[in-house]
Amino acid sequence: MSPGFPKIMTEDTRKIARVLISVSDKSELSVLAEALRAHGAEILSTGGTAKFLKEAGFEVTDVSDYTEFPEMMGGRLKTLHPKIHGGILQRRGIDEVEAEKNGIKPIDMVVINLYPFRETIAKEGVTEDEAIEQIDIGGPAMLRSAAKNFKFVTALTAINDYKLIIEELEKFDGITLATRRKLAIEVFDKTSNYDAAIAEYLRYKGEPVELLDLHYEKVMSLRYGENPHQKAAFFRDPTDHFPNVTNAKVLQGKQLSYNNIIDTDAALELVKDFDKAAAAVIKHTNPCGCATAEKINDAFTLAFEVDPKSAFGCVIALNRECTKEIAEYIQEHKLFVEIIVATKFEKGALEILSKKENLRLLETGELRKNPNQRNIKTVSGGILVQTADQYIVTEKDLKTVTKKEATADQIEAMLFARVLVKHVKSNSVVFAKTHEKGGCVATGIGAGQMSRVDAVMLARMKGGDRIPGSVMSSDAFFPFADSVEEAHSAGISAIIQPGGSIRDAEVISKADELGMAMLVTGIRSFRH
Repeated sequence: MSPGFPKIMTEDTRKIARVLISVSDKSELSVLAEALRAHGAEILSTGGTAKFLKEAGFEVTDVSDYTEFPEMMGGRLKTLHPKIHGGILQRRGIDEVEAEKNGIKPIDMVVINLYPFRETIAKEGVTEDEAIEQIDIGGPAMLRSAAKNFKFVTALTAINDYKLIIEELEKFDGITLATRRKLAIEVFDKTSNYDAAIAEYLRYKGEPVELLDLHYEKVMSLRYGENPHQKAAFFRDPTDHFPNVTNAKVLQGKQLSYNNIIDTDAALELVKDFDKAAAAVIKHTNPCGCATAEKINDAFTLAFEVDPKSAFGCVIALNRECTKEIAEYIQEHKLFVEIIVATKFEKGALEILSKKENLRLLETGELRKNPNQRNIKTVSGGILVQTADQYIVTEKDLKTVTKKEATADQIEAMLFARVLVKHVKSNSVVFAKTHEKGGCVATGIGAGQMSRVDAVMLARMKGGDRIPGSVMSSDAFFPFADSVEEAHSAGISAIIQPGGSIRDAEVISKADELGMAMLVTGIRSFRH
């Protein structure tokens, strides 16, 4: 025992005479095992964990030797045995006679972290068989047994709690009841979330949802909510390991606010939709600029110059690395930017941007989508749940309904605008065109209007002299032909829209009359 701590035994402290260790993540395990050995604990272990501990110099009893029953079925069956669960569940002072009669020795602690099911299903291209093999059976069973019997047994499942256990061993020569209870609660939280992740993975194979259990862990308290008089906190889904605003690494800057998080999420999810280098500029969840190009530097400058006035205090998202050139542009033009989120940041970019102490920089790693992503909205007394709108319209979805055909450039611009418009609050339209840098750029964005023709008028006002030669995308059908007339007079040459209005014939006829091309997709993308 360390001379720095006097031995203080309490009535509810339990010594650790025997511990069972079986972990998939062996980080910090040697440090914990050393503390247990120093306090006289016998170590039982299985498979790879036993091998790891033996190679590290620890004396270990294999579970198969203790139970006198071999590991079977490729390791699927090893700890599901009465000598294991009887030792964990044994009530001290009650079950000793029966336990001794059956050769069961008490186990005072289990150290288990579960098979990495969530990490496995987050990998691109993982098969169902591979996922199922990462469903832990013995681990949750032992943890739950220990947690149920927390009056006598310590259930340890989080590596972050190893330090707490070591400190208590040093101070009390055992583990206190308060700590055993705390760790038991953690076990039931973890195993319920683990089971929920498995159920959700299998459910997406087509099973209907009748009962929805949501488990989120707190990331941090926020200074306030949407407004200063509202309280708020940020929670994360512990089953989601995809690159997103929740899992992004904050490199510098002030603490993120409620509105910052929402805006950053909107910006990042937009640029995820593009394969080409893409940049988005977001204000109040709506894009005020967006562009694609062969190079991210060009995509950024084009996106920012769509509406620099609205971009004051914006969030910038890049689906590539933030370069030194982008940082220099921000510095030279003295741009006020709240947040930049990118896959990576060049060293030169960080050196420049670090001078802006309040600027938040978030790094995501390589972007990819969560195929099981869902959107959740609250209403008074309930929630609405839907799958995320990840549909990307391609040329195979397009149907020309006018006499005039669209050109290749117009189709490229329309597909870009169609991706962008689904990220703009309804009613919405987007004007866009191709550019010489190998991509497309928005030329006018009309967001959140009560009538579609108003959205067109807003996009026209925003676009100004950039519009001629642009195409237009609408998030939903045109209820009247007035939007087509307004778009034509603004300089729009072709339109992409879902179709499906009772006045489709009238709308198409107006496009023919004005010499415009119109393509329909059959896919609507409202965003409320």
